[in-house]
Amino acid sequence: MKLRQFWAKRQMIVIAGVAMAGIATHLVLRFATHSPHPVDQVPLWVVLVFGGVPLVYGLLNDVVRREFGADLLAGISIVTAALLGEYLAGAIVVLMLSGGEALEGYAVRSASSVLRALAQRMPSIGHRRQEGQIVDVPLSEVAPGDELVVFPHDICPVDGLVTEGRGVMDESFLTGEPFRMSKTPGSRVISGAINGESALTIRATRPASDSRYAEIMRVMRAAEQNRPRMRRIGDTLGAYYTPLAVLIAIAAWLASGESSRFLAVLVVATPCPLLIAIPVAIIGAISLCARRGIIVKDPVVLETIATCRTAIFDKTGTLTYGRPRLTEQVVAPGIDARQALGLAASLERYSKHPLATAVLDAAAKAGVGLQDATQISEPPGQGVRGTVAGHTVLITSRGALADSSVPGREHAPPHAGGLECFVVIDNRYAALFRFRDEPRAEGVSFIEHLSPRHGFNRLLIVSGDRESEVRYLADQIGISEVYAEKSPEEKVEIVRAETALARTLYVGDGINDAPALMSATVGVAIGQNSDITTESAGVVVMDSSLEKVDEFMHISKRMRGIVLQSAVGGMVLSMFGMALASAGLLSPVAGAVSQEVIDVLAVFNALRAAIGPRELTDFAPGGAGE
Repeated sequence: MKLRQFWAKRQMIVIAGVAMAGIATHLVLRFATHSPHPVDQVPLWVVLVFGGVPLVYGLLNDVVRREFGADLLAGISIVTAALLGEYLAGAIVVLMLSGGEALEGYAVRSASSVLRALAQRMPSIGHRRQEGQIVDVPLSEVAPGDELVVFPHDICPVDGLVTEGRGVMDESFLTGEPFRMSKTPGSRVISGAINGESALTIRATRPASDSRYAEIMRVMRAAEQNRPRMRRIGDTLGAYYTPLAVLIAIAAWLASGESSRFLAVLVVATPCPLLIAIPVAIIGAISLCARRGIIVKDPVVLETIATCRTAIFDKTGTLTYGRPRLTEQVVAPGIDARQALGLAASLERYSKHPLATAVLDAAAKAGVGLQDATQISEPPGQGVRGTVAGHTVLITSRGALADSSVPGREHAPPHAGGLECFVVIDNRYAALFRFRDEPRAEGVSFIEHLSPRHGFNRLLIVSGDRESEVRYLADQIGISEVYAEKSPEEKVEIVRAETALARTLYVGDGINDAPALMSATVGVAIGQNSDITTESAGVVVMDSSLEKVDEFMHISKRMRGIVLQSAVGGMVLSMFGMALASAGLLSPVAGAVSQEVIDVLAVFNALRAAIGPRELTDFAPGGAGE
């Protein structure tokens, strides 16, 4: 099995190596010996048998599947050369065909790596409490009702409920929620979440095979199997060029009665600008992207992103920074806003609540000094309380406040969407703090320029976050179509439906985005938050920047122009060579050599794709689009 997998991945490299060695050996024998026996032909026979036969077999399979690409012409040339005894010409075509595919395969990733990365991220054992001890057991043996200990910074192995301990878990990659979530006894936990700094004891509610993480794996596997297949530029051009070249070759044969002219036309017509120049341009563009902090994992996306007409964005970590920000303070009558913020921040220093950092940042920005807090407690589900500068302070939720007898709570403003907390000072309602996920500074101008500059007809947000939060962001950046509170499975269905209508670009950053990234025409992962996301995406933007997404689109557009120059220019020169071969002015070997000269010219032009222009963006990152 391992040998078969190795051969599948390295086949073209091996064939190209055999072809080069065979041609070189043939030339040495031809000019170094004067034997009447055709010893010098033996290396060429080896090339045609061990290189030509697998290539022709693969092309025949393509024909059976009704897939007619540019390489079909090369296959016909190989067979014709073997039948007419023009072994050197046939070997050169084997080298050109295998070399081109090897160059392209150099940049192509293995699709199974996504599922491997997903499986490797999940722990294989659980730390089960058993008769007063902690015993490591295989995850397959964990049953509902078992108590497991999740150590600090461990990945939660199963879905369950917290029974002991208080801390936080990062669920953002799985749920789309932008913040680390507090966990206290009774809190729900999901498999795949990353535990914080405190150990938690949980009671499993479902076996690992039915967990949230396992479900995402199943969706990922289905998405991989249903990944859309794109027609390549070379195949599109070859669909027109190949039958034309065959017709010219047949006409030359019939007009002259010489079968060698048929082969000569086919050899000089072999579309090496398509088979070699295009991969060279793609690799050059991949190199340029890498220097710009953009990793291209699937070369096909470079050819197809310019044809995408629907852009779909995740919210958290994509259009936002994924960190909470205190956006509004609504204080009760008679309460000083700075005092309320100072007292709350002084207490939040000692809290693990996900919004504590946002309160502290707001206090620092406002220049509010912090004071020592004492008698700090954080009862499960009741918020954090303590004493600051002689005042009793409680920071709690709307639900907890409604269940209490705190005076003034009836005057609290209604829920307006997003995250919030209430500040109670000296047992009286004092303030409401509202929080929003901070949008990216370049978000508005980036979104505004997508339609006029890149031809996108529709823009959508598909998020696992709350409806109110997604709507708020969509209104800010100018996107009208919104799908909120969507699971990974629902995201995939939305992306598939949109892809059936038009080619799609999906931009996301979390594990919950991974299946959708694979289902879109082009998937772009923002940042390095999850190795699962980066494995499933065709493109990874390392700097977590929308500006880099724009750079990638411009690199792709420029590469497509260079590819068309090389391919069409090379085919025009090949047509001239076919005219000469049809007139009997080029032999099969001379035709192969002529084709190599055309290849060199096409490749030199293709190398320009690796050289970036001075500017790679066309919008103003800090303001409105140009």
